[in-house]
Amino acid sequence: MDQQVKVFLETYAKANSSSDLSVIGSLYADAFMFAGPNGTRTVRKEDFLKVIPKMKAYFASIGLSETCLHSVETVAVDSKYLLAKAGWKITVRDQNGDCRQLDAFATYVLERKDADTLSIVMQIDHQDLATLIRNHQN
Repeated sequence: MDQQVKVFLETYAKANSSSDLSVIGSLYADAFMFAGPNGTRTVRKEDFLKVIPKMKAYFASIGLSETCLHSVETVAVDSKYLLAKAGWKITVRDQNGDCRQLDAFATYVLERKDADTLSIVMQIDHQDLATLIRNHQN
């Protein structure tokens, strides 16, 4: 199970890095919950896919250059749902061009559609990514 989730999240990271909206879209449920330090909201996949290019441009403008999966722990909730706790290493460039790696964490509730297919039905970011990056730019 951990290997399947690791491959799923690595696919997510690669698609996010290359802005492959079709792959990103295939990894999320049609509607999902997003939660973070600023609250929780329901998101429609089609709305999410429209905002991704703007989000990517914003994060690039504040120095985010790369995101890599660092760790994943998986727990089966039942036969249909999994809880995946992911650790990400993000690379941030400062104004001088120097790079720094930061840790970011997220928890995902994944729905098992069939033996080979997972989809994100809830994503919990454990920090505000923009704040994390800005706090380390000084």
